[in-house]
Amino acid sequence: MCLAIPARIVELLDDAQGVVDLGGVRKQISLELVDGVVIGDYVIVHVGYALSRLDPVEAERTLALFASVELPGGAAA
Repeated sequence: MCLAIPARIVELLDDAQGVVDLGGVRKQISLELVDGVVIGDYVIVHVGYALSRLDPVEAERTLALFASVELPGGAAA
């Protein structure tokens, strides 16, 4: 099963690269597939690529839902 997750752009780099915040973890990704991304935008990230831009309200709602999911053993996601 594959999972694409929302992430917020925190830095733009050269060569269509950017840095996203994934729940406190920063990761460099490719922005090749999405035009006009700016710092603060939310994007859907899958295997190191931003696939599309996401409405900020929807992104926050999805991230809150992920945070509320309880994992086996009682830990939150």
